[in-house]
Amino acid sequence: MLMPNQPAPALSVPLLQGGTWTLAERRPERFTIVVFYRGKHCPICRDYLQSIEAQIDDIAAAGINILAVSMDSAERARTAAEDWGISRLPLGFDMSEATAREWGLYISSQRPGSQEPARFSEPGTMVIRPDGTMFFMAVQSAPFTRPAIDALLRGLDFAARNDYPARGDLTAAAA
Repeated sequence: MLMPNQPAPALSVPLLQGGTWTLAERRPERFTIVVFYRGKHCPICRDYLQSIEAQIDDIAAAGINILAVSMDSAERARTAAEDWGISRLPLGFDMSEATAREWGLYISSQRPGSQEPARFSEPGTMVIRPDGTMFFMAVQSAPFTRPAIDALLRGLDFAARNDYPARGDLTAAAA
């Protein structure tokens, strides 16, 4: 189980835009956001990534690095980016199931007759501090609800300006 104030798991994935995105190499002013999305087959993911793409300048101005990543192949990720109009949001692909599990994501299998891949992760939105520790985690077992990016940005701005602590760090403690 991921815990606030604990080190984030390793994450290194190829980028659709070229190169490799590695969490340990990020040096954000405030935070890094990693958006785990289900893949090309998901229209809710499309809408969510489009909302992020529309605010990419605001995200950068807020001192935040961002990545969207899925277990999709390069071909599926490329098709999604083209079809969805995603060009500025860094898009990672080929995330392994083992990595998805390390991040606490739910894993699903293809529904018969669907265009889903054989296996894929369900969505999650994670916020990591510049020191590599977890600040915020939202993990879903279904695609329906995600943190609204504008509300998340407002919350992270408040947290940064007010030295607001990560919450929930007593969850794993014995009751």
